[in-house]
Amino acid sequence: STWTRRPPHDAARHDMPRPLARSAGLAAARRGQCAPAAAGMRLRQAGLEDAAALAALHATAFPPGEAWPEGTMRSLLGLPGVTALLAEGEGLLLLRQAADEAEVLTLAVRPEARRQGVARALLETGMLLLAAAGARRLLLEVAAENAPAMALYAGLGFARAGERRDYYAPGRHAWLLARALEGEG
Repeated sequence: STWTRRPPHDAARHDMPRPLARSAGLAAARRGQCAPAAAGMRLRQAGLEDAAALAALHATAFPPGEAWPEGTMRSLLGLPGVTALLAEGEGLLLLRQAADEAEVLTLAVRPEARRQGVARALLETGMLLLAAAGARRLLLEVAAENAPAMALYAGLGFARAGERRDYYAPGRHAWLLARALEGEG
């Protein structure tokens, strides 16, 4: 269940503040005090101090030419509107929010931890945080040939919203998927 997009380079588009949680449970999640999402899994928000760990995890999930190095992770974590979630030693999720719309920048789960609910837990937690911060829609790109990821996203309520031809490389297309986020009551 790995997916990635090219790192963003246009910092001028990322001038929104970091999302703030509105409930005690989500505030605890943002402070790194998440309850385990599944047996033995601990999710927490990651910060600049986690850039090396995020890069190392990303490298386990992607080929060398596609994995994001520590410098890229550090740059992304420093951008306004970017939130990172870490499933300790298992996977990571980077999200970016601008106003009421958000996007998945990357989702990575190390191969040995796949199909154990890590990606789902990361996405579900991320969607709660985004909704609490006012996001109403979440977008992502997924490789058209990545059937396991497509099944995960469909199971979470994402629907196809478009296509990005040659997104990853010539002949490697991506589907643009979108999902409405429900606000906190």
